[in-house]
Amino acid sequence: MDSPATPTWPQRSAPVFLDGAAIASALTAREAVAAMESVLASGFDPETSAPRTRVETGSGTFMQMPASHGQYVGTKLLTITPGNAGSASPVIQGLYVLFGGHDQRPLAVLDGVALTELRTSSVSVMGAKLLASPGPKRLVVFGTGVQAWAHIEAFAELFELDSVDIVGRNAEAAERLVKNAEGLGLPAAVAGPEAVREADLVICATASPTALFDGAMVKESAVVVAIGSHDREHRELDDTLLAKATVCVESRDSAAREAGDVIQAMESGAIAGAADLITLADLVLKRREVAADRPAVFKTTGMPWEDLAVATALYEACTRHDYEKWNN
Repeated sequence: MDSPATPTWPQRSAPVFLDGAAIASALTAREAVAAMESVLASGFDPETSAPRTRVETGSGTFMQMPASHGQYVGTKLLTITPGNAGSASPVIQGLYVLFGGHDQRPLAVLDGVALTELRTSSVSVMGAKLLASPGPKRLVVFGTGVQAWAHIEAFAELFELDSVDIVGRNAEAAERLVKNAEGLGLPAAVAGPEAVREADLVICATASPTALFDGAMVKESAVVVAIGSHDREHRELDDTLLAKATVCVESRDSAAREAGDVIQAMESGAIAGAADLITLADLVLKRREVAADRPAVFKTTGMPWEDLAVATALYEACTRHDYEKWNN
């Protein structure tokens, strides 16, 4: 694959630092989607993306997610510390370090958690846009955490939403999301799993180890996005749904390693094999079509190339708009 033309970067004595506020201000979900679609359209093959690595520590887990594309290379570094729950320190903390040019000099350090929040919701809405039919949508969201809200914002930006239903175990958090959605001008309500019956778009953003709803309830035209499981043992979707749906993943290799929903469905025979899966690249490059007479599932676990694409877009946006004031 030919590398893109080398960007012209301003000379700095130290890398730019982009905190959460800078990241939220610098790039929209639509722009993040465009950045990732551009990488796929260039011919980049996610199947070649380096897998994330993890090291178990005395307090939790340390993870590294490196990637390279064109004149950029970078890695995300995260710690996951379960013992921080309920304390002043977050459970997940991290940084993204971006390098560029033939000399591979450090260009930027980004808040890794804020980058992940933007990247995750943007990947989800990218997959949903590629799979969904046109028209207004009723959105159902399972989960009440940070990613649930990030997804509502991203989907409201790229879809015309008729309504939003929130399904969650924490009633107070669900009500808070309802009010936030109403603040975007969206009709919203707390609902139960049966709301799936009328949903056009379903987002699953939970830590549930088992399926959240009966897949038989999902209508033929619906798109279901599942982001919660990242290992073989956890799943948010049942075999009933996965057996009847078009199933899209970021890459077949990463899904076989990390997507519990897909792994368990292949083990049970609900999905015949990896060849039955389609990928984001298949859709962007129009190598596969989506059947109109069955629901679609997008199972995402996140990949390092996506972080790099969004980090690159953030850095370029900041240098274009002279955001150096954030470092003063």
